[in-house]
Amino acid sequence: MAAAERAVRALNRGAHQDLGLVSRFLLRSEAIASSYIEGIAPSPRDIALAELALDEDVRGLSATAQQVARNMTIVREASDALSEKDVITVADLAALQASLIAEPTSSQGERSTQNWIGGSRYHPLEAAHVPPPPEEVPDLLADLVQYMAGATHSSIIKAALTHAQFETIHPFPDGNGRVGRALIHTVLTRRGLTAEAILPVSLVLATLHREYIEGLEAFRVQGSPDSPQVFAAIEVWVSTFADAVRIAAEQAAHLEQRLAALREEWSRIVSEARRQEGRVRATRRDSALSTILDSLPGTPVLATSTVTRVHGVTTTAALSGSAPRRSACRGGRRGRRWSSRRPP
Repeated sequence: MAAAERAVRALNRGAHQDLGLVSRFLLRSEAIASSYIEGIAPSPRDIALAELALDEDVRGLSATAQQVARNMTIVREASDALSEKDVITVADLAALQASLIAEPTSSQGERSTQNWIGGSRYHPLEAAHVPPPPEEVPDLLADLVQYMAGATHSSIIKAALTHAQFETIHPFPDGNGRVGRALIHTVLTRRGLTAEAILPVSLVLATLHREYIEGLEAFRVQGSPDSPQVFAAIEVWVSTFADAVRIAAEQAAHLEQRLAALREEWSRIVSEARRQEGRVRATRRDSALSTILDSLPGTPVLATSTVTRVHGVTTTAALSGSAPRRSACRGGRRGRRWSSRRPP
């Protein structure tokens, strides 16, 4: 646990040029990993285009990519909003689930029937987990949000237990996995552990899928809350979760280093292009080109309208700033878009 906390605090310590921008990159990775756990796997490029489509006209996108991009925005906004609330309520959890599960509306809100995980769709006899009956869900959720409001445990332990207990209750007809993973970020942000960036915890848990499932199964042991077997089961899950947090923080730090190296490469490419064009003076820091390159980790897909909207520059300046990237990036003739083809 201490190693995980040190890794996260080291990530947040000091000045990080790219950490705020890379937060969007990490959130996209989180959304992809979360969708992968749910059995959905759109490509990162399609999701980046779907992000652009939230504000601009982009056609020909798959429904899954649009869903993941939409969920990204919802999770980010919900985590920010819930982290600033004095008290998180059961209604807040229901509102988050309803925003993630827009259709059908019958799947919104607390479940009124028994559900189960794994096995047959017709009966729970071979199920991996059978959650509590629906009549117990309201009290269990009330107990969970009361725990989230307390200061009994450190941030990582609280996030681990909140996630595991929520998934064990499985309170909604649909979207339990997405809501449960969103609560991880809500708790970590709420306790001030991840102020600058989204940790790609779901990405690590998706990679460690077997350990993730085994940890949750261990957590669901039956017995007295004070029994040695229950303490041991909780330790298995919390250790698994802490390892995922540590790895996520280390990966985020590594990603920032790779982005710094990529920035240097971009600068060399721009300088060489300007030299070939006979330009001697370096690019001004306040130019449209410099502005685009500075924000590129957070916006890997651009259109001219994106530059004018995000950076507040004129269309002429946006075209001028995007022009040096045309040889490396591509898009349609109408509504041309440029995308970074080399991921960090």
